[in-house]
Amino acid sequence: MQNKHSKIIIWILAALSPLLCAVTYPFLPEQVPMHWDINGTVSYEGKGTFIFMALLPLILAVLFLYLPKIDPRKKNYPKFGKYYDYFCMFMMAFLLITNLVIVSESFFPGRISVGIVIQMLVGVLFLFLGNMLPKFKSNFFIGIKNPWTLSNTDVWNRTHRLAGILMFALGIIIILTCFWLPQEISFWLMMSLVLLSVLIPTFMSYLWYQKLPEHLRGGEEEEK
Repeated sequence: MQNKHSKIIIWILAALSPLLCAVTYPFLPEQVPMHWDINGTVSYEGKGTFIFMALLPLILAVLFLYLPKIDPRKKNYPKFGKYYDYFCMFMMAFLLITNLVIVSESFFPGRISVGIVIQMLVGVLFLFLGNMLPKFKSNFFIGIKNPWTLSNTDVWNRTHRLAGILMFALGIIIILTCFWLPQEISFWLMMSLVLLSVLIPTFMSYLWYQKLPEHLRGGEEEEK
C-alpha cells in the first residue's frame, strides 16, 4: 500500500492541479465555470473557487495516505495495496482532468462539449471501479460497506464481485450512450443505473448474510 514509486506518482499527480492553478490563476476571468447542468447550462463562480478545486487532490492524497493507518482493519490493506495505490492514482488523474476542463472552458467557452467529456470521465471511472472492487479486501473506507459485508468475509467478497460486474457494465453503457442519446436522457439513464449498481449488491449482501449459518455471523477484524 503506497510503496515508494506509487507515492511519488500519486504526489506528482496531486501536485499538478495546484501547479495548473498557480500558472493560470492570474489570467483567469473573475468568474469561472464550475457547474454544467443536464441541459448544458453553465453556472459560474468566483475564480477563488478554483483554488479549492486545485488543492482538492493534495487534500485527498494526504487522506489516502493516512486512511490505512487508522482503519481498524489495517492488516487487510497489504493484501490489496497495489490496487489501493491504483485507486489513489486514478482519483488524482480524474481530478486533474476535471481542473483542465475548468481552465479550458474559462479561456475558451464552448470549445469542448463538457457534458460528453464529463460523461466519458464518469464512464471510465466506473470501468475502473468495476475492475478494482473485486480486489478490495474488507475495510471501513473503500467499497460497499454495510452491516452484512463488514460482518463476513465471504459476503464482502461476493458482494464486491457482483458490484464489479455491474459497475464495469455501467461504465460501458455510460460511454456508449453519451454519443447517441440526447444528453438529458443519457444523464437520467446513467443516474438510474448508478443507483441500481449500488442497490442490487447491497440487497444481495443482505440475502447472502441471512443464508449464513449462525456461527458464521459476526464481526471480523481482518480478512481470513
